[in-house]
Amino acid sequence: MSGEVIGIKKAGVLYDVQSAQELGYLRGEEIIEGERISFGESPEALEILRHSCAHLLAQAIKQLYPDAQFFVGPVVEEGFYYDFKTSVKISEEDLERIEARMLEIAKRKHTITKIHMNRQEALKRFEGDPLKHAVMSKIEGDHFSVYTQGEFEDLCRGPHLPHTAFLRYFKLTKLAGAYLGGDASQEMLQRIYGIAFATKESLKDYLFQIEEAKKRDHRKLGQELGLFRFDEEVGAGLPIWLPNGMRLRQRIENLLSAALFKYGYEPVRGPEILKSSLWKISGHYDNYKENMYFTTIDETEYGIKPMNCVGHIKVYQHALHSYRDLPLRFYEYGVVHRHEQSGVLHGLLRVREFTQDDAHIFCRFSQIKDEVRAILEFTKKVMSAFGFSYEMELSTKPDKYIGSDLVWEEATKALQEALEEQGVFFKIDEGGGAFYGPKIDIKITDALKRKWQCGTVQVDMNLPERFDLNYTNEQGVSERPVMIHRAILGSFERFIAVLTEHYGGNYPFFIAPVQVALVPVSEDQAPYAKTIQAQLSTAGIFTEFVDKNETLGKRIRTLEKQRVPLIVVVGAKEVEQQSLAIRDRLQGKQYELDAKEFIKMCQKNMEEVSF
Repeated sequence: MSGEVIGIKKAGVLYDVQSAQELGYLRGEEIIEGERISFGESPEALEILRHSCAHLLAQAIKQLYPDAQFFVGPVVEEGFYYDFKTSVKISEEDLERIEARMLEIAKRKHTITKIHMNRQEALKRFEGDPLKHAVMSKIEGDHFSVYTQGEFEDLCRGPHLPHTAFLRYFKLTKLAGAYLGGDASQEMLQRIYGIAFATKESLKDYLFQIEEAKKRDHRKLGQELGLFRFDEEVGAGLPIWLPNGMRLRQRIENLLSAALFKYGYEPVRGPEILKSSLWKISGHYDNYKENMYFTTIDETEYGIKPMNCVGHIKVYQHALHSYRDLPLRFYEYGVVHRHEQSGVLHGLLRVREFTQDDAHIFCRFSQIKDEVRAILEFTKKVMSAFGFSYEMELSTKPDKYIGSDLVWEEATKALQEALEEQGVFFKIDEGGGAFYGPKIDIKITDALKRKWQCGTVQVDMNLPERFDLNYTNEQGVSERPVMIHRAILGSFERFIAVLTEHYGGNYPFFIAPVQVALVPVSEDQAPYAKTIQAQLSTAGIFTEFVDKNETLGKRIRTLEKQRVPLIVVVGAKEVEQQSLAIRDRLQGKQYELDAKEFIKMCQKNMEEVSF
């Protein structure tokens, strides 16, 4: 193919010729000839690559299942997918066969071509295809484009790669069901997900991550470590916390509470159900009703709270306030309920009942920067203690917003300056703010380099207006406070899921649900081991006494599977010498210590961690 124009390259990204021309790229300066061409893995490059791979998937499905009809095949965060229907129910075992056909097609080096047409021409071209007509019904205007490769064609805006030969490194990852257009009242389609990269190494790294993620899946580890469970008789998305899980939660809660006290926060609590009239004032009734649960008491409708802000507003309203009172910082580990669709529920990551580490700060406009700076400082300490790296995203004024442009500008400036002064890496999401104010989202990166949205800081100029909140300024004139919504972890459920997968269940000592397991070799050593257990418990260390009627080796292996940081074996020699034989999981070694020294070491490990 040397000498034949097969595409155009711009900033390391390959485009089909027509799309590149439409985007204004100069063909004469950007011509790609021949087949041996490298291109990068920037977000833009990967999007085009994966979009092209989605069409390759659809072409393979059409060849293997000739009656297949296709809806949409977009690029998503986890790769790409295609929604389609066919008379054959495709299984996981079929994915390998589809992959093989995709490779065959790619090797045929089909040129990928873009064709323009009007609505009437597009409707005629896909006559008898109700899914394509459904797609076209959602598109405004009279301009359509179709991409062809070999015998396959589909509606698409593009851009795509120049031809299929560039599609070498891909993997189909999973099957799912999907309602047509995401509407539960419509028919169910089949969906196949996939991933694609520009290099073999990137694909290999990704597949390794996937396998590692399976081993670290918090749902699997939650069962193995006795943290939580779900029960169909209780209901979907409603976790049941077991003793080890609650130990973990309470340790995190207690560390946070001690730190919040130092940062000047006051604990409060709002009821879990409030009259619907309050949700109407807040705007949740009109804008969030489908995500809420409601009940009727004494012929009055109540809403179960999906968030804690209204309760905290009622706390603020219980007394009159002056400028001397501000800022007021309220926090609550508030249990909330949200009506999530069953299809999106996923272990602790997506549930219908969860607990937020929620706080709301009522302050003057001039105090926003200092308050946000303190939140960012607090965030840094929390993430450092848990071993997370993180980044922030500043979301600015959207198209639809309330308040004056000047107020938005000053609020956004305060957030940006606070971020800059803390030296935190952040991106700007232009227009991504809430309608009531700018916000900062906290995204943590785990051991597998996955990013998780957890905490948030939101400046709210809407709810103080809706609830007519006031304070008296220095001149005795009433002014409106600003409300800052703040969550560092997001929710305990989600954070513990991420934490569990980050550590693979090997929690650091300070939060491990069982920190020390005491294993007497025989009944003769049990009294001494129990004495040590009592001293550790008094020092606030979570312990387990293991004297089951099993061999010593089996008991130790069981504890190792449960990822206990310190396993203490007590034999006759240890009793005689008042010492302990320690298996230290975190350091990967064994050693002996005097009993008193061991207890001091455990206490020191706990004291070294604080927010």
